[in-house]
Amino acid sequence: MTESTIRKVLDNNARLDVAAATVPVDEDLYAAGMTSQASVNVMLALEEAFDFEFPPEMLTKTTFRSVANISEALRELGIDATQEPE
Repeated sequence: MTESTIRKVLDNNARLDVAAATVPVDEDLYAAGMTSQASVNVMLALEEAFDFEFPPEMLTKTTFRSVANISEALRELGIDATQEPE
């Protein structure tokens, strides 16, 4: 699985203070400028890009706290994050 697709979604939706490519995988995205509202936008963009829905138990701040956490959540759901978002 690659991080590039996740980082594209973050660049387009997370409202980070820096480019997503510069954020270490384990860095707190909220500390990098993402708000709770922006995290909802990220969630919706990921769902649209990969044509799935996060289950309710994954709709937590922790799921979207870092690139690593998002990658792990997608992996747990069997989502192929190597495909390009539409």
